[in-house]
Amino acid sequence: MSEGIPCAWMRGGTSKGGVFLADDLPADPGERNRVLLRVMGSPDPRQIDGMGGADPLASKVAVVRRSARAGVDVDYLFLQVFVDEAIVSDSQNCGNMLAAVGPFAIDRGLVPATGGETRVAIFMENTGQVAVATVQTPGGRPRYDGTARIDGVPGTAAPILLEFRDTAGSSCGALLPTGHAVDVIEGVRCTLIDNGMPCIVIAAADVGATGYEDRDTLDGMAGLKARIEAIRLAAGPLMKLGDVAEKSVPKIMLVAPPRHGGAVTVRSFIPKRAHASVGVLGAVSVATACLVPGSPAAHVAEVPAGNPKTLSVEHPTGEMSCVLTLDGEGQVATAALLRTARLLMEGRVFA
Repeated sequence: MSEGIPCAWMRGGTSKGGVFLADDLPADPGERNRVLLRVMGSPDPRQIDGMGGADPLASKVAVVRRSARAGVDVDYLFLQVFVDEAIVSDSQNCGNMLAAVGPFAIDRGLVPATGGETRVAIFMENTGQVAVATVQTPGGRPRYDGTARIDGVPGTAAPILLEFRDTAGSSCGALLPTGHAVDVIEGVRCTLIDNGMPCIVIAAADVGATGYEDRDTLDGMAGLKARIEAIRLAAGPLMKLGDVAEKSVPKIMLVAPPRHGGAVTVRSFIPKRAHASVGVLGAVSVATACLVPGSPAAHVAEVPAGNPKTLSVEHPTGEMSCVLTLDGEGQVATAALLRTARLLMEGRVFA
């Protein structure tokens, strides 16, 4: 595309990537994916010939369009562009890039601002669920500067509240796709769970880790990574995800007791590299697993009383607080998290 493709480059939560209007990309998924691989510079560990940041967290794409669905403002398709493989995956949501969708939609005129705050209802095409983002819009434009702070991002920015409803089983058909709190896979006790992100939750100690390692240490533990990848491949069909060898889900979540006053500590793999922090919907799924009696997460977690429950999920660069509201049967009905976003660049990118 010699004329270039209009886009915005944005940070959403602890992720970064390109945000495109759907009409500006090829309609054919194969051609679209070919273009996005060129845009990011994949496959190449450095992504030197593209815009990617040589890290899965900085090789992401959000595709946005005005929605025709009742009660929904925009549709959002998330695409994970692999760094060192020629793969573009739509098999998961991304709650971090989701934080950028509301401001982008307002900036591009898809959603009118409604005073000091604007609520944007977003249909997540990957899983068929709806989230609502509350964006600060003084003067009718998204505000990016502010005093909200999230771990994993330096400085402060305007807060964006993300509310999730009906996310249980969004990819796997049920919160616990096997119907069990615990499944034993490759000799390891696991909880297979999907509350917005398909995850395999394992006690870190059960696979030879502490759960407090930093990212580089985890990425250097070849034996650990081979073991958890074997678990992931075996769990894929059990979670109704099929062969997951070339998919970005399910994620592996290694949990341990909290050390800094939170509810649980987690080390996440996305799926073959350790995460610098933890994904938004991954944190929601882990927090939900803490409420499943008998699960590895429940065994190590410190869960607060009352309803709603605020569960702080500790990760390598800080924590992420998930506010879970339970229904009359004690099941998670809604989840809300605080994120921030920033517009980094607008222009045209070339493929």
